[in-house]
Amino acid sequence: MIVKLLLDRKREGGELTPEEICALVDAYTRGDVPDYQMASFAMAVCCRGMTAAETHALTDAMQHSGACLTWPGLSADKHSTGGIGDKLSLVIQPLAASCGLSVPSLAGRGLGLTGGTVDKLESIPGYNAGLSLDDFKRVVASCGVSIAAQTADIAPADKKLYALRDVTGTVPSIPLIVGSILSKKLAEGAGTLVFDVKCGAGAFMKTRADACALARALVEGAKAAGRRAAALVTAMDEPLGWTVGNALEVEEAIEVLRGGNVQDARCPSCGQNARHPDDVVELSVELAARMVSLAKGEGLDEARAACRANLANGAAFARFAEMVKLHGGDLDAFLAQRRVEDVSSGRDASPRRPPGRAVAAADGFVASIDAQKVGQAAFELGAGRAQATDAIDPAAGVRLLVTHGDKVSAGQPLAQLHAPTRPERLPAAAQLVHEAIAVSSSAPAPKPLILEVVE
Repeated sequence: MIVKLLLDRKREGGELTPEEICALVDAYTRGDVPDYQMASFAMAVCCRGMTAAETHALTDAMQHSGACLTWPGLSADKHSTGGIGDKLSLVIQPLAASCGLSVPSLAGRGLGLTGGTVDKLESIPGYNAGLSLDDFKRVVASCGVSIAAQTADIAPADKKLYALRDVTGTVPSIPLIVGSILSKKLAEGAGTLVFDVKCGAGAFMKTRADACALARALVEGAKAAGRRAAALVTAMDEPLGWTVGNALEVEEAIEVLRGGNVQDARCPSCGQNARHPDDVVELSVELAARMVSLAKGEGLDEARAACRANLANGAAFARFAEMVKLHGGDLDAFLAQRRVEDVSSGRDASPRRPPGRAVAAADGFVASIDAQKVGQAAFELGAGRAQATDAIDPAAGVRLLVTHGDKVSAGQPLAQLHAPTRPERLPAAAQLVHEAIAVSSSAPAPKPLILEVVE
C-alpha cells in the first residue's frame, strides 16, 4: 500500500476500496502511517466525503481494531450526540434494563461547556467508571446495566484518529462522525442501537438538515452491520430539564427515576414545590421505548406503557441504584452531600445570595432559553473543561427555575447558580443566564421536542 496514492485519489474525489481503507486504518493504528498522512486523509474526507460503502469499511476497520463484545439474550444501547443539560442516559439505560434488556453502555467524559455522562456519574462518591471489560460484563450480568468509560481495548483506532481530528479541524464530517460513533457502539456489542441526534443552538449539529443526514447515516450504518436501529432528531435550542451541571443533573435524573409522572415534587435544592422536567421524562420514555420495541419485537405503545410504569413503580430507580452500588458508588452519601451543600450559604448560591441568581427584568412570558449561553454560564462556574486534563467541579452548575412558556414577574428569580470553588465567577455567569432567558409580552407557541424519526 502506497499511502500517497490513496490520498491523491481521495483528494480528487475518487473512491477507496474496503481493502484499502482497512489496510490504512490498520497501518495507522500500528504506527506505520504518520499523523501528517492520516491528517491529510481526514481533511480529504471532510472536503470530498465518502460513499456509504467507504463509511461502512472505515467503521468496520475501526470497530475490529480492538476487542468486540457479545451478549446473551436481548441487548440494546442508546447514544446521544450531546447537548446542554442532557442527562438522559442516566434515566434511559436503567429504564430499558428494567424492561428486561441487557444494556452495556460505554460512555465518555465531556470536553467543552459541560461534563459527559461519565463526569456526571463520577460526581457520586466512589463511582468507578474505569472498569475492566471483565468487570463491565460482570455488572451487566448482575443488574442488567452498566455505564462505564470507554477502555483502551475498544476501538483504539478511533481513539487515535479522533485525537488527531480534534487538533486538525476535521471533526465536522458526517462519514468520520459516523465511523467514530458506530465503531465504538458496534464493538460494545449491543444488538439494538437507538440514536438521539441533537439539533439546534446547544448541539453539535446546528441545522435540521445536517442532524437528519447524520441520523440517517447512523441508522443505515448500524443496519449494514446487522443491528436493529432507529434514531430521533431532537431539539436542543433550549436546555434539557431544569439543571446543567454534573451533580445537579444526577440529582434531577434520580428524581425522574423515582417517579417521572409525579407532579407534586419538591426541588431537592430549595425545597420549594417544583415540576418534574416534562422534556426529560418524554424523551427518556420515547428513546427507551424504542430500545425495548426494537429489541423485543413488540409494539411501540406497549413498550411506552412499560417504561412509564417502571418509572412510576420504582423499578427503573432500583436498577440505577444497583448499578451505582456495583460500580462502588455510594448513592446515600451523594444525596446527603447534596443536601448539605444546598443549605450551606458558604458553599453555593442560594436565593439568599443575590450574585448567585438571575432575575426577570420585566413581567411577561419566557419566550426562549438559549442553551448555548446557559452552557457557557455552567462552564464559567466550573462544570466543563477546556482541555482533557482540566478538573471539573462536580457541584458547579445552573438550576433553572422557569421553562419555556412560563409566566414571570419583574424581580422573580429565574435561576440559581452553584459555584463552590469559583464564587468570583457568579456575577458574570448570572449575566449570561439573564441574557439567555428571553421574556416577551405574549405567551409563545409550544416547541416540539422530536423533530424527526428515522427508522
